[in-house]
Amino acid sequence: MNIQIKQYCHITSSRVFLRGKRLFKSAYQYPEMNDFLSEIYTFLGIDYRKFFKMDALSKAGFLASEILLQSFDREQTKEDMGILLFNQSGSIEADRAYQETIQDKDNYFPSPAVFVYTLPNIVAGEIAIRNKIHGETSFFVLPQLQYTTIEDTVKGVFCNSDLKYLLTGWVEVEDDELDVRMMLCAPGDGGRINIKAATIEKIYKK
Repeated sequence: MNIQIKQYCHITSSRVFLRGKRLFKSAYQYPEMNDFLSEIYTFLGIDYRKFFKMDALSKAGFLASEILLQSFDREQTKEDMGILLFNQSGSIEADRAYQETIQDKDNYFPSPAVFVYTLPNIVAGEIAIRNKIHGETSFFVLPQLQYTTIEDTVKGVFCNSDLKYLLTGWVEVEDDELDVRMMLCAPGDGGRINIKAATIEKIYKK
């Protein structure tokens, strides 16, 4: 089965790229991560108030999905679309934020609003809710960015399901650094890009 990359985007700590071309650049040379994510939100003209309650990992993945799924009707249920994401640090940013609320027994204020994001797969759930995606959703934490693992896992998902679309890729947020490499994939032949480890690495090196 041939799997094609239909669209792909890359979000760094100050820029957003779509199909290798710059889509947006921060107004600041070294923006704070959450400020930059809010800049992207405003640039894209999104109206989704729940965004501001999300942790940075969910915001980053959410924004990449907004870019890649612009041509889809968000109100239409998508039984044939799934989400498969990867990173190295899991939900470490939310974990640290929650740890701060329980660290001091004299200033103990555990926050359910923070705790809910202490699982990395929450970003997949946020995207699924926003877009009514009812297919498989998974999140894998890897020792490092491994394009071969991404290729093999994506192919395995398509070979063992009836999905027509898969939103997949790397969503890493740690220490005020962003690295989101997300793709929209689908089975097919023709003038699109085949999902191969070397190809994925190449498109994100442009």
